[in-house]
Amino acid sequence: MPVEPPIATPTSLADAYAVLAGSTADDPITPIAGGTDVMVRITGEIGAPPARMVDLSRLDALRGITVDGGAVILGARTTYTEIRRSDACREHLPALVAAAATIGAAQIQNRGTLGGNIANASPAGDTLPVLLVLDAEVIVGGARGERSIPVADFWVAYRRTALAPDELILRIRIPVAGGREARFRKIGTRRAQAISKVVLALAWREGPGAATAGPARAWTDVRLALGSVADRPIRARATEAVLEGVAPTPATANAAAEALAAEIHPIDDVRSTADYRRAVAARALHRMIRDAAGW
Repeated sequence: MPVEPPIATPTSLADAYAVLAGSTADDPITPIAGGTDVMVRITGEIGAPPARMVDLSRLDALRGITVDGGAVILGARTTYTEIRRSDACREHLPALVAAAATIGAAQIQNRGTLGGNIANASPAGDTLPVLLVLDAEVIVGGARGERSIPVADFWVAYRRTALAPDELILRIRIPVAGGREARFRKIGTRRAQAISKVVLALAWREGPGAATAGPARAWTDVRLALGSVADRPIRARATEAVLEGVAPTPATANAAAEALAAEIHPIDDVRSTADYRRAVAARALHRMIRDAAGW
């Protein structure tokens, strides 16, 4: 039988910060909210079990979805089900809603949290590419105060983050002004309840751009992010450059797909092969462009 680690149960952020003041890189205290990732570590199924934990389930300050100052603010304890049911998310963040809908079964969506997906730092985290293309900020806090980390700087290596041992993720801020469109696509072994083989998010704004034939308007400020193709979620900047300032025509989609296949360097593992990931990522991007352009 696995041995349950000691767990603190603070009822306020101040109490949680006091607990985490004793957390160090060599002797960390692991936060737990929904537990959908941490619990498999406790049972010994994946990774080493945490030595100490702090339960965040009583911290209502980490809950809630609001729209403020041209951004959607999501508390770290916001569940995937809450994202799916949120009018604000459905209106402003449909790609995040689509990502939340692909995570596990209903039970996982009811328990799992956005903050947990970010902190877990899995290269296959389904919401993470969406957060990258939408320029999300992760607001973290501890006894020393709060600070904001651009999500692009949050994951620093495989399952490692910029979060200090004595800090918590408090909320996620996602800007929504400016007419940005976004799409999400996930490829797994099954249509549901599958860990991603490849996951993509694509965002853009429509603008005048270069002169092109046909009714389609050029895309600007193009963002493309992927998961399960590197040691952390990544932006595909060379492929973005192919899409920037031109209309999403079939020729553009072909060029972008070729560029993506050349840009990414996935690995072989138990879920897939590098060759498959490279091929399916390119094909998925082509389909995303086609569907967005409507041809």
